Amino acid sequence: MFSVTPGMRRLGASVLGMEAIVLGLVTPVAIVVNGVAPGVAVPVGLGLAVACVVVAGLLKRPSAYIAGSVVQVLAVATGFLVPMMFFLGVIFAALWVTAIFVARRVEGVT
Repeated sequence: MFSVTPGMRRLGASVLGMEAIVLGLVTPVAIVVNGVAPGVAVPVGLGLAVACVVVAGLLKRPSAYIAGSVVQVLAVATGFLVPMMFFLGVIFAALWVTAIFVARRVEGVT
């Protein structure tokens, strides 16, 4: 059984909070710099930013970590709109995985 620790919630919420800011800022970059249609950029960028905030609020539940992992995959996929997001998405995904495993290890959960 997957147990959620307080450290996992704190670290996971920190990662998702910072990621929400970055994903929100992807929207204007996609529109202005990369010429992506606003009808595509706004729902993708702001939708993922909102998803990060919602998932951060649900991190007491084990299923939220699955949703957070899906958000990480989608964040990497935003690289198709803004190529730099391939790099940033992988960094945030690594931080997400690290937040889960480091917190569990530090708190002594097996």
